[in-house]
Amino acid sequence: MFAIGANPWIWTSPVDDDALRELVPRIAAWGFDAVEIPVENPGDWSPDLVRDLLAEHGLAAASVLAVTPPGRDLVCTDAATVRSSQDYLRGLVDAAAVLGAPSVCGPVYAAVGRLWRMSAGERLDCYRQLRSALEPVAEYAGERGVAIGIEALNRYETSVVNTMAQTLDAIDGLPGNVGIMLDSYHMNIEESDPYAAVTLAGPRIVHVQVSGSHRGAPGADHLDWPRWLGALVGTGYRGPICIESFTGENEAIAVAAAIWRPLAPSQDELAISGLAYLREVTATLRP
Repeated sequence: MFAIGANPWIWTSPVDDDALRELVPRIAAWGFDAVEIPVENPGDWSPDLVRDLLAEHGLAAASVLAVTPPGRDLVCTDAATVRSSQDYLRGLVDAAAVLGAPSVCGPVYAAVGRLWRMSAGERLDCYRQLRSALEPVAEYAGERGVAIGIEALNRYETSVVNTMAQTLDAIDGLPGNVGIMLDSYHMNIEESDPYAAVTLAGPRIVHVQVSGSHRGAPGADHLDWPRWLGALVGTGYRGPICIESFTGENEAIAVAAAIWRPLAPSQDELAISGLAYLREVTATLRP
């Protein structure tokens, strides 16, 4: 039904060539189908090396993920920041094209943790700025066969887009290769009905991230996964679903992702149990 992938952030950050040389064989040995790969800083990993490494171990590149620390913004900022952020995204598109990854995804609109209040009119203008800044990047990506997936984050991480309805408003009118990346963790916080939200996003879904409602393994939480994944099947989406979680052993990533306690007996167990549960649930689903 779906290829199931893992994000190296489960174990480490930054994700670089050395980390991937160590993790990719293990991810393949556990039975995953794919890996989604973040680009924290351009040059952290070599697309040619990673392409060959994934091929050697029979894994697909599920997506290349945008990371937005302070200074990577497309909205409500200065022109120089917009240009540098566009250049960063074009670099991700180039990397995705080398890997054969179908998409570049993430909260590309503004730095994670950048929060400000907006009136209805200010929000409309913010979305207009997003469309204007993202359109040339989308055209660049489309020429290379790459989609762009916009990720809605929870209210503590952004004030730009928190829900599927907002995301659809924000991308309305952009080229068809611009869509949505679902993230079950953020949806669990922000959507009054996360199952209906999956259906709402359906026609525009380009990539899917999953984790437990507490950021741990799917299945070790309160989300009704058969219902959530059943809604995903109903949209017609057949791309990869990837487990995204984080290690508390790395101080920088633990603080950034607010990981204050272990989410599983070990990070390996988090990945392995999440994979087993997703295989179990998806085996019962029918188109």
